Amino acid sequence: MNGIALWITGLPGSGKSTLADEIKKLYSEFIILRMDEFRKVVTPTPTYSDFERDIVYRSLVCLAKIMTEQGHNVIIDATGNLRMWRTLARRLIPKYAEVYLKCPIEICMKRERKRLKTHKAPRGIYKKSAKGWPVPGIQAPYEESRKPKLTIETDVVTVKESVKSIKRFIAHINK
Repeated sequence: MNGIALWITGLPGSGKSTLADEIKKLYSEFIILRMDEFRKVVTPTPTYSDFERDIVYRSLVCLAKIMTEQGHNVIIDATGNLRMWRTLARRLIPKYAEVYLKCPIEICMKRERKRLKTHKAPRGIYKKSAKGWPVPGIQAPYEESRKPKLTIETDVVTVKESVKSIKRFIAHINK
């Protein structure tokens, strides 16, 4: 299993980071590229403008490409609200798979409000939308996946069941 990139996409609060962490527990060789951490370095005072998002997401895809070319397995833990960035990754990374976490926005909002301080993703995202921040699914578009290799309805399926689905999927990739 070398050079795989799994992009876990979905609305904020859909369970991306939780699932990425659980996959990492099973497969220690995976490197998690978290948009929340990446953005802090690339844009320490983010504006979340369309231009800035494009640069940040293209940079993230480039990093994943370079890492997979060197034989590393990567999990991209990022909303990736526009399809064009996920399409770019699909085009540039030979062993690429998109895992779409489908979840109603109301449930995502509820989860995000209850997010622990120890969780790596930021808190208060949906509150910021009320102040005009471009939050995917509210003021900023979230373009659902058209070609995911795996769709998990995280409001229906448990984390444990989700991990089992991804484990089967990874086993399938390695055949």
